[in-house]
This record gives sequence, structure tokens and C-alpha cells, in this order.
Amino acid sequence: MPQRFIFESSILDSVVGGHSAIDIPRLNIHTLEAASSFLLSYGFDITREDELERLWYFHRRALVLMLEKLGFQDTDLPEVFRDRKKLGDIRQLLIFASSQNPQEQQLQRWACAIIRCMHVFVHAENDLFSSFSEEIQSQILTPFQNCILHDGNTHRTFMKSPTDQLDQVELMGFEVKPFKTSSSTVIKLLAKPDALAMKIFDKLGVRFVTRNLFDSFQVVRFLIKEDIISFPHIMPDQSSNNLYPVNLFMSVCDDLSHRLDTLDEKSIQEAFDQKLLEEGDNAKFLRKENFFSGQDYKFIKFISRKLIHIKPQGGKEAFSFFYPFEVQIMDKSAHDRILSGPSEHQAYKERQRTAARKRLFPDPG
Repeated sequence: MPQRFIFESSILDSVVGGHSAIDIPRLNIHTLEAASSFLLSYGFDITREDELERLWYFHRRALVLMLEKLGFQDTDLPEVFRDRKKLGDIRQLLIFASSQNPQEQQLQRWACAIIRCMHVFVHAENDLFSSFSEEIQSQILTPFQNCILHDGNTHRTFMKSPTDQLDQVELMGFEVKPFKTSSSTVIKLLAKPDALAMKIFDKLGVRFVTRNLFDSFQVVRFLIKEDIISFPHIMPDQSSNNLYPVNLFMSVCDDLSHRLDTLDEKSIQEAFDQKLLEEGDNAKFLRKENFFSGQDYKFIKFISRKLIHIKPQGGKEAFSFFYPFEVQIMDKSAHDRILSGPSEHQAYKERQRTAARKRLFPDPG
């Protein structure tokens, strides 16, 4: 067959076919020179000691993830990949991943698995958060924290406006979500074939726990009214709301605004419950599909972006960039279900780990 008609189908699929490079079953790199060229194009000049050491760092991170987080055994991992001295040259990993020798089938599969992990770590740890974490956290979280008031006498928590003392919402809790570590990010990226590191939007976030469903929507109104978030920066395709449909909520609020009887919390909740019951299967929730999440996990969630301003020292020119963050809002009953069901959260994480392990070692085909 003439060379002009020979293409690598898996790479062509990755470039123009919409398939992830992670899912390529084998590389096609057979010399150290070709490996050096590939790595240079990828972003690492191995003639520079610092960049070579950075590659070995990602190699270590990959091994730790596979052995300590994903449940692979030391005895499963070929010794040549465990011991830097035995591998000798990081480029050998690419050559093993390209092997077509039937006697090296296991070595080839393990080399590919390690490279997949390294690839995701490279993307997870080379984002803006890695360089500007303190500035990002401060500029995103401070406006939220400034509106939270803890009353030491009554031990109650409120969202309060600094300019309007009557504008407040009582909370059952306010949490800054633990920063998503690079390991958990890598597992998430491996588990979801359509995920990209630049699309991990929940590395930073906050969670509001309210007394009831109505207060959950009051929190949204408060955040917009007090300019704590800017609604034009919301990413609409990332929003979820399986707590209560917006159109039904607005309809009930309209009905309640015309009622003359006393509206205590119980009667307000009953009105929302009755409306949902009347709608039955016609009620339309907004739930972003997530195979790994439990169906009982009910909440409002959205991703917004903050324009972060960086002022470098030494007279360098200031610059800005957008950075995403997640806001979760749920009522006490939904939050209680989370707290009372750690096994469900563990099951969620195990489903992710299982999918990640399978992605690292796809069925030979």
C-alpha cells in the first residue's frame, strides 16, 4: 500500500473524530529521538533538567494515584515502571506504550495506563489556580464571607445585607467547599470521558444550607440583589435544580402574594408541596446528568465566574482573567440526607474509581 494512504486511525480519531487522546490504545513512538520530539511538542524539553524532573514528578504522582487511590496492587505494577533507576529514561515509557511485541503486552498496557494518569495530572496541575490560588480564593470567597453573620448569643447564622438590616435570610449552615485536590480531579477526569481539566468548574465553591425550600430561593435572590455574584457570568449549561422547578416556584409565589391569611413557614411549604403534587409528572426539573451522583441528592447548583485581578510585584503590568466557582444551595432536609448517608457518598466515589480504573485499562480490542 502506498505510504500516502496510510493514516493512524486512533490519532486521526483524536484530532478530528471527537475522541479523547486518553482512549488511544497504543502510541507509535519507537526511538528516543522520536520520544524527545513528541515530548517537546507536548510541552517538555527534556534537555532542561527542571523540565525533566517535572516529568518524573508526574510519573510519581501517577504511581501514587494508581496504588493508593485506585486500588491497584504493588505486585500488579511491573517493576521497571516502579523503579526510576530500572526505567532509566522517562522516554522509555513512551516506547513501551508503543510496543507491538506480544510478549510485552502487559508492559505496553501498564505504560499506557501510567501515561494516561500523567497526562491528566499535567493538565490538572497547570491551570491558573496553581499559580494564583491565594488571589483567586480571596477575591471569590471574601464577598460571601462578608455577608455571613454568626450570632454568638443565639447561635444562629444569617445572610445579612450591610446596607439593609431588614434584608436577611436565616441559614442552617454555610460552608466553603474543601478545595478539590489534584488527585480527586484526576479521578474525575478519568471517570468521565467527556471531561476536560479546563472544564472542572468546582475546584472552589460554597454551600448554603437553608431552613426550607423557600429560603433556598431567597438565597439566590440575596446573592443577586447584593451583587455577591454577577448573573451574566453564570454558565447556564452547568446549572442544576432538582429541588423545585422555577416555573412552579414563581407560580406559587404569585398565588401567595395575593393571599390575605397568615403565611407561616408551614403553610408556605404546604403551598409548594401541593403545587408539585398537582403537576405530577409534568413538573420539569433541571438536572445536569451525572451518572455518579445519587438520585436523592437534591439541590440548586450553578457555576459562576469571577473576574480575578492580579497585580504582580515589581512594577509588572496588571492583568485579569475569569475563574469559575460553584454555588450549592440546599434545604436542611436535603443536607440531613447527605449527613445520614455517608455510604451513598462512598458509593459515589467508588463508582468514580471503578470507571477510572476501567479507563486506564480498557478492554483490548
